[in-house]
Amino acid sequence: MKHTISVIVEDRPGALTRITTMFARRGFNIDSLAVGPTERPGVSCITLRVDCSQHTLEQIEKQIHKLVNVLRVTELVPGDAVERELMVIKVTAGPERRAELVTTAEAFAGRVLDLGPESVVFEVVGTPEELDSFHELCRPYGVRELVRTGRIGMSRASARRDRGPRLAAIN
Repeated sequence: MKHTISVIVEDRPGALTRITTMFARRGFNIDSLAVGPTERPGVSCITLRVDCSQHTLEQIEKQIHKLVNVLRVTELVPGDAVERELMVIKVTAGPERRAELVTTAEAFAGRVLDLGPESVVFEVVGTPEELDSFHELCRPYGVRELVRTGRIGMSRASARRDRGPRLAAIN
């Protein structure tokens, strides 16, 4: 089963390395990883997507808690969290085929970032499943390049507190 984990860390050199090394030493695979600043200066959020059992997830959380600079570990529970990903994709499309491709991108709330003589670069933000769907629709045109950020997420503002993500803090 796939799980999304949000790890709040002090923004210090080596924090990400310690987490990824912990995964490698224990033979856990990371499917997706994204890192960025939070609303608090000096604090970053690392979002990891892992494929493991519930028991293994609990072991991962315990191991992450032991690491230096880790402030909080949260599992982003499906339904109680919003998760998004960014994709930038360059698709082969001459002027005669662009209109239908742009219309398709707009259906996914995508936007054109760049136009070339024989290709278009799109930006699409959405759930990973939505991005997969858009990618599949672009395949017949010819995908020249594609990059994705990996998943990011947070607990919903409307999530019920008694069902919210498991949260453990170290201070």
